[in-house]
Parts: sequence; C-alpha cells; structure tokens
Amino acid sequence: MQRRSILALIAGLVCAVPFVHAQSDTQSGKPLRLSTTTSTENSGLLGYLLPAFEAKTGIKVNVISVGTGKALELGKNGDVDVTLVHARALEDKFVAEGWGIDRHDVMYNDFIVAGPVADPAGVKGSRDVIAAFRKIAAANVKFISRGDNSGTDVMEKGYWQQAGPKPAGSNYVNAGLGMGEVLNMAAEMGAYTLTDRATYGAYKAKTGLAILVEGDKRMFNPYGIIAVNPAKHKGINYKGAKVLIEWITSPEGQAKIASFKPAGEQLFFPSAK
Repeated sequence: MQRRSILALIAGLVCAVPFVHAQSDTQSGKPLRLSTTTSTENSGLLGYLLPAFEAKTGIKVNVISVGTGKALELGKNGDVDVTLVHARALEDKFVAEGWGIDRHDVMYNDFIVAGPVADPAGVKGSRDVIAAFRKIAAANVKFISRGDNSGTDVMEKGYWQQAGPKPAGSNYVNAGLGMGEVLNMAAEMGAYTLTDRATYGAYKAKTGLAILVEGDKRMFNPYGIIAVNPAKHKGINYKGAKVLIEWITSPEGQAKIASFKPAGEQLFFPSAK
C-alpha cells in the first residue's frame, strides 16, 4: 500500500513537470522589455493595452518610450526584447541586418499637420502635404521639427526633400524632443508641426492647435512589432516577445486596439494579417 502511494506520488510529480517547465519557458519570471515610440505612450494606447496582456499572460512589460530610431538602437544593443515602431524603411533595415526577427503589422493611423487656428500660412483644408510644406516655408512662420530620428521625424524630412527648402533660419526649430513636447512647443510659439493623429488627440485640449492638413495618402502611418534576434545577444527574452507578438496580432489584441477610443474617437486601426 505504501509502495503504491509512493509510486502514485512520483507519477504525479512527473506529470506536473511539463506544465511547470512550459510556464517557466514562456514567462521565466522575467519582465519583457519593450521599446516603442512616444506616440503609443503619449496617446495612452499602451496604458490601455498592456494591463490586459499582463493579466492574461502574467508577463510584466517594462516600456521604454522614445523615437523609432532610438527604439531600434535599443534593440540593436540588446537593451530590449521587442520593439513596436512606425518607420517601415528603418524596420526593414533592422530585420535585413539580422537585429530583428518575426516582424508583423499591428495597426495604423495617419499623420496630420497641426498649427495655430489663425493659420497664417494659409494651408487649412489642403490634402496635399507637399504643397502645404511649400506654403509654410514661404510664409514667415515657424515650423517645429521632432529632430530625433523618430518615425515622424523621418517622414517629415522626406516631405521636405520633396517640397524644397525648409523655413529659413530660426523659423525652422529642430527640437530633439518627443511628440507631446513638440506639440506643446508649437502651441507656445504659434508654430506648425507634423504629428501623428493619436498624440495630437491626446494633447488637443491642452494645446489648442488645429488640424490644418490631413487626408494625403502619403501621410499613412503603419506600425510594426519586431522581436529582437536572440542570436545577437544573450539573455534576450524571445519567448516573452513571441507571446506579446502573438497576442497583439490576435483577434483579441486587434479588437482591443480598435476599442481604444479616448473622447469617443478611434485613434489606431488594427492591421494584422
């Protein structure tokens, strides 16, 4: 009888081992380090999404919110496990060079040109961002640039390459700051700036800036998520990164993105395939 009890106990322990091992493989009691853009943080999106993910998986996510260029650099340095950014050319380069794997589309929104309600450059209502940039450059008005190699900054610089010379002298301000801070600067200085719609929405009441240019297909703003390649750095929490990627691109994660509607307005649109 005693022998049978011991054997039953051993069998129970053996059966329990695979479950414990699988759980530790996925979570490892190790926080997941996510680098992401200021837009996902400033808009409140991550504060809305991550608690649901953490409750479902038990994986704690530590967020570093910077521009896209810096977010990808953190991945290259092995300082994060996964990155959520919005600059497709930089993302593709990151993957092609072997720093990232498992890139997936997540969502999109769009860029807008915001500025003072009085609109001294006369661009309000334009759906042509390049023509609007030319008018801003020709007028005696200020334009605030992110200047931080973020996805927004990369897009803005590309528009200026097509539009021609930037505003002259002190009318072009290279801030080197995140989107929320740049919107505050634009409000204080009566200036124009390029912003993602989500961060604009979060700061609209505070800044009083108006949407002046929108709807140009060149202002489409897609976001992708990429796991840092564990072959490049020891200690990368790749399994945790995979869990986040699978969740945020799942029907549940995508529905959660779509339901993020501060003040009743949808700011991000799911795009996972």
